[in-house]
Amino acid sequence: MAVLVTLNQPSKDYFIVASTRFTDKALTATGILHYSNSNTPASGPLPAEPAGQINWSMDQARSLRWNLTASAARPNPQGSFHYGTIPTSRSIVLANSAPLIAVKQRYAVNGVSFVIPDTPLKLADNYNIANVFTWDSLSLTPTAGPAILGTPVVRLNLHEFVEIVFQNTETKVQSWHLDGYDFWPVGYGSGAWTESQRSTYNLVDATSRHTVQVYPNGWSAIFVSLDNQGMWNIRSSMWARQYLGQQFYFRVWTQQQSLANEYTIPSNALRCGKATSILH
Repeated sequence: MAVLVTLNQPSKDYFIVASTRFTDKALTATGILHYSNSNTPASGPLPAEPAGQINWSMDQARSLRWNLTASAARPNPQGSFHYGTIPTSRSIVLANSAPLIAVKQRYAVNGVSFVIPDTPLKLADNYNIANVFTWDSLSLTPTAGPAILGTPVVRLNLHEFVEIVFQNTETKVQSWHLDGYDFWPVGYGSGAWTESQRSTYNLVDATSRHTVQVYPNGWSAIFVSLDNQGMWNIRSSMWARQYLGQQFYFRVWTQQQSLANEYTIPSNALRCGKATSILH
């Protein structure tokens, strides 16, 4: 996290306090902001530890808005891309879970726990190597039943405009990252997401991000413009969950092969796994 602070207070020392939220025990770190001409030490009581106020935090997340009245360092002003007026081509709902598979702790997305193959997915896709991953084996809505192991890749079309909803039925906050893109987080809510929740979306001035939080027993919705061709990872930002399966891949593609969309693979690209024997 990065913040900007306007130093417009009387010259003295001030406490800077950061505390965790939604953890079993609140962890607090304290620093000092020191004015160069200060002769007054920081004083006063420190803020209390944060309470587990999910609604308060959710309202704070909704309050983060883009200033559409400011000019940007490009010909078009901020907000000229009206994401809220673009029809979505499809809706994807992704639910995280923490199943046991073969008596071992795993993490999953829509009932599939990702297994990292010995051959990079991009190499397998480029050279049409079989039995590395499976196309479209991940349901695009949450599924019932036991979780399974797999290496799914979901096929999407270049320039699609997609709604993705992250559904969290667990009691811990989740964090999701989409590789290769930024997106607009348009909505947060509690309970199970339904189509009626779209009426609560911010369709005007959401900030662009590439990571989004999902509150306990809640949901977060994003809009993303798939304008970057390639094989892209969508994953938990919590490393243990990512390593143990809470991730999968999008393949954004078009039949129109063009260097404007994607460069060809270099002739000297390193090859490993099942791609080792492919000639340069």
